[in-house]
Amino acid sequence: MSDQPKPLTTLDVVAMKRAGKKIVSLTAYDALMARMLDASGVDLILVGDSVNQVVAGRPTTLSATLDQMIYHARAVQGAVRRALVVVDLPFLSYQVTPEEAIRNAGRVLQETDAAAVKLEGGVTMGPTIRALVDRGIPVMGHVGLTPQSVHALGGYRVQGREEGAAARLLADAHAVEEAGAFSVVLELVPSALAARVTKELAIPTVGIGAGAGCDGQVLVLPDMLGMNPAFTPKFLKRYADLDGTIRAAVSAYAEDVRAGRYPGAEHGFE
Repeated sequence: MSDQPKPLTTLDVVAMKRAGKKIVSLTAYDALMARMLDASGVDLILVGDSVNQVVAGRPTTLSATLDQMIYHARAVQGAVRRALVVVDLPFLSYQVTPEEAIRNAGRVLQETDAAAVKLEGGVTMGPTIRALVDRGIPVMGHVGLTPQSVHALGGYRVQGREEGAAARLLADAHAVEEAGAFSVVLELVPSALAARVTKELAIPTVGIGAGAGCDGQVLVLPDMLGMNPAFTPKFLKRYADLDGTIRAAVSAYAEDVRAGRYPGAEHGFE
């Protein structure tokens, strides 16, 4: 009998909500980190278009490309044995027409072996989500602060604080569910509103900056590991200080090389 863990499916994630089990999610962009997350029991790994910022150094997610997302998703999926891998569809890969969304999302699944795609938007994206789901492509939705619309939203700001905005966000979340998505990310949403959405939906909610009432939580891995000390949003909890650890290690290495201490005799070959 194989000792390999059984891979999680979208149905397993939906069942976690019904069972009252919190969903643990983090981003990953490479095999090394994905392997560690998977071995640590993370349920859902998101290959986010945030890679365009945290790895490629761009100011927003908007210039991420489909080829870029496929490259990173293939690396992540190849290292994962249990976690469900979801891949962000980048800007303009799904908004133009449902037909183009089907083609691009299908290419993601075909070339990466990932389990699902994620796209941003609510009511307006309902027909596209339905078109994907009807063709066997699982979809995770994303409402609230939608980073691909950052310029239209006036920056990275909490969404749904005013009564009208809250009503629109609720409508967006319900539209995502009704279109067939298996889950939805709630980003930068007031805690009480996110808890209401979570209670009203049958599909799981995964929050980032949306309070403790969501069915699960997701963070960008380098932010959670303290690799980006300049990024200090209220919702972020750092679980390590890898920026300090890495800087100290590199400085020690540089000092040893310059002083002739590395490599030592024990690091050479006869």
